[in-house]
Amino acid sequence: MEIDLDRARRETPGVARVNHLNNAGAALMPEPVLRAVVDHLQREAEIGGYEAADHATDDLEHGIYHAIARLLGAEPDEIAVIENATRAWDMAFYGLALRSGDRILTAEAEYSSNVIAFLHQAQRRGTVVETVPSDEYGQIDLRALGRALDPRRGRGRVGLVAVTHVPTNGGLVNPAAEIGRLTRAAGVPYLLDACQSVGQLPVDVRQIGCDMLSATGRKFLRGPRGTGFLYVRRDFLERIDPPFLDNHAAEWVSAHRFALRPDARRFENWESFAAGKLGLKAAVDYALQWGIEPIHRRATALAGRLRAGLQAVPGVRVLDLGRERCAIVTFSVAGQDAGAVQAALAQRRINTTISTVAGTRWDMERRGIDRLVRASPHYYNSEAEVDQLVEAVAGLSDRRSAAASTSEAVSNIS
Repeated sequence: MEIDLDRARRETPGVARVNHLNNAGAALMPEPVLRAVVDHLQREAEIGGYEAADHATDDLEHGIYHAIARLLGAEPDEIAVIENATRAWDMAFYGLALRSGDRILTAEAEYSSNVIAFLHQAQRRGTVVETVPSDEYGQIDLRALGRALDPRRGRGRVGLVAVTHVPTNGGLVNPAAEIGRLTRAAGVPYLLDACQSVGQLPVDVRQIGCDMLSATGRKFLRGPRGTGFLYVRRDFLERIDPPFLDNHAAEWVSAHRFALRPDARRFENWESFAAGKLGLKAAVDYALQWGIEPIHRRATALAGRLRAGLQAVPGVRVLDLGRERCAIVTFSVAGQDAGAVQAALAQRRINTTISTVAGTRWDMERRGIDRLVRASPHYYNSEAEVDQLVEAVAGLSDRRSAAASTSEAVSNIS
C-alpha cells in the first residue's frame, strides 16, 4: 500500500493554513483524532466527566491498550497510558533498583531530560553515568558498548543501558535491535526512548529486545499533546518498583496492606485526560490504517529530498548523522542564527524549530554546534512543501551573500 496523498491532506485540516515541517515537535492532527478529542469534551460538557467516561469504557479500558500493543508488537497488559513520554520514561527509570556503583550506559546523542535523570540518580544513589562513544556514523558504537558490557573487564556491574532511538537533534537512527542483542546476552536491563521514532518508522519491541520503552502521542503519531505511553515486558514487571502509587495502580486490600496491579497499568494513576486518551487511540488506529511501512517510506523519502535540496544551497550545511537516517533534517545557514532562520521561515508559514546545545549537550559540544534548525516532514506533507522550504532557505542564503558583497564593496570604496 502506498500513501494516498490527496486523502491524507483532505483529512488534515491544518495543511490549508501552514506548511508544517515540525512533526518531530508536534504533528498536525488528522480529522479522526480531532473528532475523538472534541466529541468527548463536548460529551463531558453535556453530561459530566465521569458519565462521559462511562460511555467510552470499552475504548478507555481496553481499546487503547490493544491498539498500542498492536503498534509495538506487544501485549495489551504490557502497556501503560501515561500523560506524557517523559513521565512514562521516568516511571520506568526511577523504579529500577539501581545501587551505588551501578553503571548506567548511554549514548553521546542522549536527550537532556534523560541525562538529567541519570545525573540525579548518580547524586542520590551513587550510580555512575558512562557515555558510550559514537562510531564513524555518529550512532552508538556497538563494539564499544559490547566492551562496556563485558564483565571480564572488571569495571563493575552495569545496572542499565538507556538509549534514545532517534535523537532530537538530527536524522540519526540508533541501532536499537543490535543494542537489544547485546543487552540480552549480558542480562542487562534496556530502556529505549522511542519518542521520535514511534509513528514514523517500524518499532517492534520483540525484535528490538528492549525491556522498557517510552513514547509520546504528539509527534509522528499525530495524536494530541499531553499523551504518552510506556511498554514494560511482562516478565520484567516485577523488577520495577513504581516510584509512586495510587488506588488505580494498586488496591488497598486490608488495613495495612496493598496489592499492585498485575499488569503495566501499575505505572498509571487514576486521574487522566480521557479525551486525550481517546485521541491517542484514534491516532494509533489512524497510523495503523495507513501502515507504518508506507508511512516510513514516504516520510524518509521526503526527508531525503529535503536533505538533497538543502545540500545544493551555497552556505547551507546539513548536520544529520547516522548510517540510517529518518524524517528529521537538521541544518545551519552560514552567518545566520538558527533562531533567525526559523523566524524567517515562520513568516512564510513554514513551521520548523530549533535544537540547542542544551537538548543534546554531549553530542553538540563534541561537534562544536550551538544551535541548528530542525525540519521534520511527514507522510501528509507534499513534495511542493519540501521544495518550498528549500527555496526559502536559498533566498535567505542569497540575501546574506548579497549583503556581504555590498559590505565588501563599500569597504573597498572607503
